[in-house]
Amino acid sequence: MSLPRLRKLLKPFLFSVLVVMLFFELPTSFVRRFRQDSDGALDFATLAPPPAATAEHPKARPPRTQAPLGKHRYRADGLVETNLDGPHPIYELISRAEQEWEAKLERASKTLDEAVAEYKRRYSRKPPKGFDLWWSYVTEHNVQLPDEYDQIHNDLEAFWGLEPADLIAIQQENESKKDSYTIGKNDSGVIEVLTYAFDDGRYDQLIVGSRKIVEMLRQVEDYLPPFRMTLSPHDGPNRLTDHGVKEALLGAVEGRTYLDRASLPKIRTLGWVSACPPDSPARLKKINLDNPPPRPLKKTFIYDHVRTMDPCNHPDLFHHHGQFLSHNSGPSPQHVIVPEFSYCSTTIHHNIRVPVPYSWVEDILPRSDDPEFDDKIDERLMWRGSNTGMFHSSTSRWEHSHRDFLVSYTNDLEGTISVLEPNKTRMEKVGEPRELRKARVNPAVMDIAFGGKPLACSASTCGLLKEIYPFRERQSIREAGNYKYIIDVDGNGWSGRFKRLMTTNSMVFKSTIYPEWYADRVAPWVHYVPIQVDLSDLHDALFFFRGDGNGDGAHEHLSRKIAVAGRKWSKTFWRQEDLISYFFRLTLEYARLMNLDREAMSYSD
Repeated sequence: MSLPRLRKLLKPFLFSVLVVMLFFELPTSFVRRFRQDSDGALDFATLAPPPAATAEHPKARPPRTQAPLGKHRYRADGLVETNLDGPHPIYELISRAEQEWEAKLERASKTLDEAVAEYKRRYSRKPPKGFDLWWSYVTEHNVQLPDEYDQIHNDLEAFWGLEPADLIAIQQENESKKDSYTIGKNDSGVIEVLTYAFDDGRYDQLIVGSRKIVEMLRQVEDYLPPFRMTLSPHDGPNRLTDHGVKEALLGAVEGRTYLDRASLPKIRTLGWVSACPPDSPARLKKINLDNPPPRPLKKTFIYDHVRTMDPCNHPDLFHHHGQFLSHNSGPSPQHVIVPEFSYCSTTIHHNIRVPVPYSWVEDILPRSDDPEFDDKIDERLMWRGSNTGMFHSSTSRWEHSHRDFLVSYTNDLEGTISVLEPNKTRMEKVGEPRELRKARVNPAVMDIAFGGKPLACSASTCGLLKEIYPFRERQSIREAGNYKYIIDVDGNGWSGRFKRLMTTNSMVFKSTIYPEWYADRVAPWVHYVPIQVDLSDLHDALFFFRGDGNGDGAHEHLSRKIAVAGRKWSKTFWRQEDLISYFFRLTLEYARLMNLDREAMSYSD
């Protein structure tokens, strides 16, 4: 066969090769040299890429390199600020959280001696008396992360600065406060409700929360010292802290001394911001509840969930949560810190939180109501709940309360919303957000509505709520189990449904202002996805995992990974034994704190 004939036969084949090379984005210099010679033949000799510059060939073209991606900014307030020249920040948030969680698991104490040493290192004092008995419970019941109880330390530390005799007297006075009950050991050493202070006719309603707590503590009552613990029966905290009082007490702790009640500084009556440092954002700018802050201009995501729950650093929380809006600018702070326990607390209250057994569910198999993640058929984000969170009336600012805002924001059809592109790889710049029409986005990706009928409202306002919000039939557990994506938000206090949601094989988003007892023992972005209370990151996070309205750009393998990890966490770190372990250790710490001779109530090696 002649050479011209061979060239003619090969030419279509080689053109196909060129198309394939272009499709796979070979360097332009590589493709440019793939050319025809003067008589139409393809020149194979020029296919090699140009050599890199060397000392012998200084004019050779340098190899093609990609510009480095920009870095995101991790702020002190717990948010990461997106650099649009960097990759989508959720890639980094997941990777970072997984590494930190694995490191936490790896460094956990394995022996009592290690646990004692770690306690001393963290808190600069000996553990409480009975620490060895607590350790025996931990090892016998395979309680994980035995060092991660910083929340107890944070709740109790300021009380160490108050004269013990004064602290005991304050606790005794608090036992008679209206709407409280006190549990502890009776003269026979049995844990029970010792006293209560309820209005006539309200006992059955208000005492119900005590029953599971007493039942839980009775499982370890033989190992607990005598104690008296006063609790609030209500959903939320009630002891607002004064920043000056707390700082004075923490200063006394650092100096290893005490302040008596009469020596405490005078409080500043500034409402909610009384609890905030003078140089905090909440104190530096006057808060006008009638003028909600504008939506943030920069895209941010949570990297430290507890830090973002602090309204001193995030004063927009005063505008977006019923805990604060219910009391407008806020009550006066306490003249002295009061050791009162509650089912939840915020970063600006000094109520001591307990591990609440309310709505705890056993996580067992099989779960016919909760299909595996891949078998769930609905890919919208789901929420059903009551319009709780605050009372709705003509004189309250309920429109911006957390549950009202969730329902209105996710059902809004007017205007546009900017969303980061979900279909960029971790090696690409995320780029400018896209503007999408809410009328196309929200119906496609959200199934969020109030369930049942309006409540917590005046007669006239209840009717208004029905007009402006979607109210749908309550869903059964089986119906709810069909959704791949679920969001959990606070109610009148903390959300009691989080444990249940974490067992569902769905991926859970969570928006809250209450650091709970397990805060040191869970990892956002590993076990659930944290969402800001203003929901400014909700669409971006949802689109990243499930894709846009068409599902384009989905990272469903990461959704599945978090859903599976969340359920495993609920079965490993939120068992009845884990609740008891936390309460056991909290009670040991509290019993020492409330003793005149704290040294005698400390653990001896």
